[in-house]
Amino acid sequence: VQLQASGGGLVQAGDSVRLACTASGRTFSTYYMGWFRQAPGKVREFVAAFNWNGGRTYYADSVKGRFTISKETGKNTVYLQMNSLKPEDTAVYYCAARNKDYLPPEAGYDYWGQGTQVTVSS
Repeated sequence: VQLQASGGGLVQAGDSVRLACTASGRTFSTYYMGWFRQAPGKVREFVAAFNWNGGRTYYADSVKGRFTISKETGKNTVYLQMNSLKPEDTAVYYCAARNKDYLPPEAGYDYWGQGTQVTVSS
């Protein structure tokens, strides 16, 4: 599975940004697609995940109510709509996919896309 992420950029606090991640290759075995982020000097952290088989979504507490993960019907593209952005949301955002269905939504990802930078100025 190959993942191509797009979106991001430099925005101001309170603005919105949408990230997109398109999967190609052996996507039929994909169960989850997720977004993670890594801020400078910090470990990578889970942001959100989408279960392809049921459409259920999962979020980190820090982004609940502000971020929305969704999948475009009929396409292998998952979006992360980020609203009410804060400076602490500044990070490199990575999309990921996995073909395991029995792990927590924030773990066990096998495939990773290239990161896309999101910078939120105050």
